[in-house]
Amino acid sequence: MLNAHTVAQVRAAEERLAAETGWDALMQRAARGLADALADVPAGATVLVLVGPGNNGGDALFAATHLLARGVRVDLALLDPDAVHAEGLAAAEAAGAGRVSSPGDQRWCLDALFGIGARPGLEGRAGEWADWTHDTDAHVVAVDVPSGVAVDTGATPGRHVRADRTVTFGTLKVCSIVGHAADAGGGEPPTLVDIGLGPHLDAPTVTSLEATDAELLRRHVPGAASHKYARGVVGVDAGSDAYAGAAHLCVAGAQSGLAGMVRFVGSDTLAARVVDRAPEVVHGRGRVQAWVVGPGAGDDVADQLAACLDDDVPLVVDAGALEHLPRPVGVPALLTPHAGELARLLDVERETVEADPLEHARQAAAHWDATVLLKGARTVVVAPDGRAAVNLSGTPWLGTAGSGDVLAGFAASLLAGGLDPFDAARHAALLHGAAGVRANPGGPFVASDVAAALPQTLAAFLAGSLEQVRAW
Repeated sequence: MLNAHTVAQVRAAEERLAAETGWDALMQRAARGLADALADVPAGATVLVLVGPGNNGGDALFAATHLLARGVRVDLALLDPDAVHAEGLAAAEAAGAGRVSSPGDQRWCLDALFGIGARPGLEGRAGEWADWTHDTDAHVVAVDVPSGVAVDTGATPGRHVRADRTVTFGTLKVCSIVGHAADAGGGEPPTLVDIGLGPHLDAPTVTSLEATDAELLRRHVPGAASHKYARGVVGVDAGSDAYAGAAHLCVAGAQSGLAGMVRFVGSDTLAARVVDRAPEVVHGRGRVQAWVVGPGAGDDVADQLAACLDDDVPLVVDAGALEHLPRPVGVPALLTPHAGELARLLDVERETVEADPLEHARQAAAHWDATVLLKGARTVVVAPDGRAAVNLSGTPWLGTAGSGDVLAGFAASLLAGGLDPFDAARHAALLHGAAGVRANPGGPFVASDVAAALPQTLAAFLAGSLEQVRAW
């Protein structure tokens, strides 16, 4: 599992560690690890180091001494010579680093303008140098975080560095895996340099499941004495005359998870079509352990939601049903909006949600006292108790009609199988994304292909043999 921490958590852990080792030793560990992470820079190449004030610049300056020792040339561009880390600058120049006034035609670049303590958005010369990282063909490596991003939310509210990859220290930061800042850092989780911070860190603020994190789900696998009711029954109230396909896709997702049985409620005509395609499905109301309501719903969606709420069991609320949510929902609930739907619920612009998905998911989770799964390139999951996760599996080809219907049904099946809404959401997002990759890594595919790939994806996850989960 990937763990990410806030600036305050990192600072507190650094203070505790520095009390044991001293700040100089901490910086040297970071510098050595940064230099080691740049092992692909060939001897004779020139690395431009964009040096800002403070310890972030100091880390890069001391790392430069190690690069110089193995035959790499180093150019230093000092944002403010009067505020630079003096000892680091002296060491780098003594080792042979030269100064330049601004970026040029260097093929490698270290972004050490600002670390985790800086405000987001860059101005003046820092902004101009950040713009250069967007335009250059140089391979840019961010030191700890890309300069200019909002470290604790992953937003990019102003000018910022665009890196090809990031090397971070001690732990991932929230911006390492969340929001547009993760793209600014290279799109993949950073290279993590161990500086001994682990024992001093509090619980992570944001987590991300990986392909090897099946321990929790294994506890809910059917045993020798299990039967269909023991595995859980999921109720599906989805689809309409206008969107009959949503019913089929939601049912297919529900059949792909932990539940042992699916009940479908809907018109007799639609139910006949569903059962014809999926003869295992039972038509009609009965006892269920979880509901999914909303995908492809018609004008009576408010009544459908109310009927599901009356059962007093966990439920997944998707699509049209989201507009009729009571506050609070009143049962353990998982809301699965995309950015446009969440924007309407919060009465903001879609672009506002997309700019800071974690913050808006948190607002919605608190407002409705429900877990929120905000769909997107990096799906964010937030529980009302503050737990947060981000999903890094998937492929852009998952942006296809009906994909969300499959996800909603699959998540409901995990709810019916005994997971709480937060765990159901993050596992559903991981496996739904991985199923898209397995369906056709290079694309294209349709939502039915994702549903068809889910059972084997789940089986591989439980067996520890799930490998490629991301194809971007």
